[in-house]
Amino acid sequence: MWAGLDAVDWAALEHNYGSAADVPGLLRRCAGPDPDDAVDAAFDLLNQVFHQGGWICSAAPAALPFLLLLAASPAVPLPSRRVVLELVWNLAAEAGQVAERFLDPGWRSAWEQALPKALVLLTDPAPEVRRCAAHLLGVCESPGELVLSALVRSWHAEADPATRLDVVLALGSAVERQPAGPRATEVLELLRGLLDAPEAQTRLAAVHALAPADPDLPVQRVDLLLEAVRDPSVEMWRHTSTVEAGVQGVHHWTSALFIGPSPGFTLGLLENHPEVDQRIGALAQAGGLLAQWRSVSADLLPVLAARLDDPAPEVRFRAAELLACLGPAAAAHADKVAVLLDDTAVRDTRNGETVAEAAWWALARMNDPRCVPGLIELMTGTRSGFAVGSVHHAITAGLHHAVLPSLHEVLGCLPDHAELFLPAISEQLGAVTDDHMLNSLCRLLAGWGPTAKAAVPQLVGLLEDDQTWAAAANALAGIGTAGNGARELLLARSSSGEARAAWAYWKVGGEPEPALEALGRAATRGSIPRPLLHMLADLGPYAARFADQLRATAADNDPWTRVEAAHALWATTGDTETSVPAMTSIVQGLAEGAYSPVMLPAVRYLAQIGHAARPAARFLRDVPSRDQRLRSDGGWRGFTQDEAIRAALDELLAACD
Repeated sequence: MWAGLDAVDWAALEHNYGSAADVPGLLRRCAGPDPDDAVDAAFDLLNQVFHQGGWICSAAPAALPFLLLLAASPAVPLPSRRVVLELVWNLAAEAGQVAERFLDPGWRSAWEQALPKALVLLTDPAPEVRRCAAHLLGVCESPGELVLSALVRSWHAEADPATRLDVVLALGSAVERQPAGPRATEVLELLRGLLDAPEAQTRLAAVHALAPADPDLPVQRVDLLLEAVRDPSVEMWRHTSTVEAGVQGVHHWTSALFIGPSPGFTLGLLENHPEVDQRIGALAQAGGLLAQWRSVSADLLPVLAARLDDPAPEVRFRAAELLACLGPAAAAHADKVAVLLDDTAVRDTRNGETVAEAAWWALARMNDPRCVPGLIELMTGTRSGFAVGSVHHAITAGLHHAVLPSLHEVLGCLPDHAELFLPAISEQLGAVTDDHMLNSLCRLLAGWGPTAKAAVPQLVGLLEDDQTWAAAANALAGIGTAGNGARELLLARSSSGEARAAWAYWKVGGEPEPALEALGRAATRGSIPRPLLHMLADLGPYAARFADQLRATAADNDPWTRVEAAHALWATTGDTETSVPAMTSIVQGLAEGAYSPVMLPAVRYLAQIGHAARPAARFLRDVPSRDQRLRSDGGWRGFTQDEAIRAALDELLAACD
């Protein structure tokens, strides 16, 4: 097996962690007598030679023939063989995706020489190896004419049900790779015939195999798909190499066949089912669809509300969480949500969220006061399933992260009921020792504005502490003149040159000079730091002396700095010739459906400017009619981002009409 292994100058090759000198040792360990050590070595190879992809390293073509020898050897522990083949199929798939400059020059010739050995694996005695081989031939870039004959023979000879599914999918992929060769017509006829196969999962595999070339097929065969994914035999996919997932994974995989905001497949999944995994999977797909498209809400809302009394806690939690995401649009179902306010059933997750917490969150998003008592009790308690801080989730196509926000983010949705929370918050301010908690509380109070004036005495006390004064100053600045009882302490802090204290002093009703002096000292050190830009904007015409620096900063490469500098320039001088183009450059992507968080303040500032912002309003006029959500987050925040940017766009368009 190891002939020629030591003839390779491995030290001259590289993998994701540097020199590939360790590769021969790992290869030998994969065939070692200890099964646990063998699979550990295989995983190490997977990590080092492939890791997360993005390139084909120079160690990959050198290792490829030895990897296939390991995969073919019955003496190698089966788990090790499977991981080795996982490495091979990842490399083969990545080689067809990466740009030429990221592909080692030796890979293609190495793969051409290795392909016959890969084809032989379709006849291996172990079904797990045959599945991996089928998947490998499905994802590699070899043209169909080189692999279809072997796959057809495999289909006719294969008796293992899970392997047959992998072979069907491999046939569908391979027949699309040109030149497909003389057997392409035969393969397409075979796949079309499998649409009427007696096995539900074979029919499902056939739709997946044919859909890339026939994108209308899933819509035409939606009943077939629903029957298959809701059938108990769907668990067979756990044993495949191509999908390797249970109910929820197959739901997600199959829902990707449907392009656009069509809710038909998801509504079919949401029909009642005796298996809890099916009901959870259906809600997961509903979340993915709602996260992407606004128009499906009307069809899905009644079905989500009907799941609030499901016997399974996870189903009730997910239904309430999705209604929270929809917020005001789901307010008609608030009474059904309120029934769950005492539901203490706990999710099987690390945070252990309760169904009641999802209900509190949903009612908060609906601005329903019935959530207030429970939230107040939670603030004074010790256990909470809400997130500790602000958590962001990357967008993954078709997925929604069913998680709760932090408690302070929940309370931020309830400014109309702020006075009810202030006694508990004031008590927390007096006892808080955690900086993160203190900053969260102060940001919350700043967001509530003058309504939070009852917390001013506690904030004044925090001003006297060198460790807590800055957070308190931010809160007092947000509260505004209702916090004028803090003026003298803020003025004393500003005398030592603290720009934040001087700005807060101005915001609570003081004079502008201390802030101008402190900000002037910071500005003379070079460019104006971004955190100070909004302070200058708050000073308005008093800060006009900084116009030249603001104008230069409005061309900064950082978009957040550019937006805040442009806004400060307009707020202090009324200049629109520089500020409007600078902010407009930030929001251009909105017209194409792209969104990033910096666009929200940019649109809001443009709305404040009014008629002079008409160039931006003109190309953004059609954005509110877009069905796709404008978001950068894959959880609940994506919904609130979409609401906020659309509200800001409405303000901009109204201001420019």
